[in-house]
Amino acid sequence: MQGRTLSRTYEPEHSEVPLKPRTRRTAVLATLLAATAVLTGCSGSSSGGSSDKADKGGKAASGTARAMLGELPVKKAASKDGYDREAKFGRAWSDSTNAPGSGNKCDTRNDILNRDLKDVHFDGASSCVIGSGRLKDPYTGKDIDFQRGRSTSSAVQIDHVIALGNAWVTGAQKLSQSDREALANDPLNLIAADGPANGQKSDRDASQWLPGNKSFQCPYVARQIAVKKKYKLWVTAEEKDAMGRVLDSCPNEKLPTDTSTEVTLKSQR
Repeated sequence: MQGRTLSRTYEPEHSEVPLKPRTRRTAVLATLLAATAVLTGCSGSSSGGSSDKADKGGKAASGTARAMLGELPVKKAASKDGYDREAKFGRAWSDSTNAPGSGNKCDTRNDILNRDLKDVHFDGASSCVIGSGRLKDPYTGKDIDFQRGRSTSSAVQIDHVIALGNAWVTGAQKLSQSDREALANDPLNLIAADGPANGQKSDRDASQWLPGNKSFQCPYVARQIAVKKKYKLWVTAEEKDAMGRVLDSCPNEKLPTDTSTEVTLKSQR
């Protein structure tokens, strides 16, 4: 956080007419009071600029990620005991959940590839399976040519913005099985990303990992906050602090929703 910068320093005016003793004492006192007012940011005028404290402590605008971050519960991480990806969050990329877009006869992985890749080509006559495309990777900022294949598909992976392991220790244990399966397949919680970057992230939260592409850190944190809100998950104190530091640079970052253009699935061909 930047400290307040005064617009100018106080410079008392000098009179060339010698002051009488009492007048001089009065002038000195006035000078000291004026200097104190400048240094403390006080002013007799109501039109003065807001202080740094007011800027940082003011109420966040409605609909922003910052506003919602202030509403999320803050708790310590629960134990990871009992976590099992398939048993607790269902079969990977299931098309039979309560998540938006589910039941379209296409698995979730290909749904997200179709949404996030450019120049998409389907595999043969399939109306679902993505054979190739190009990803502008949000995590690294680099372009990745995707080609479906045993040794090439992993170049682009589908990341859970709130990792399932992190979700488990921040409230998902209390969700129903159907809600956990929806969380694992919800387009709001899924982003196509560089495979190595996704592997590096693993189950880490925002206090432990952020995208190397700094221009995407604000949308990334906003997406995490949106998922936590939707599924009634909490944040740890360290996680909230890290999110807040990111949002300091983008206080008006909007909170994405199920109908945001970057979230909504595209129709298959």
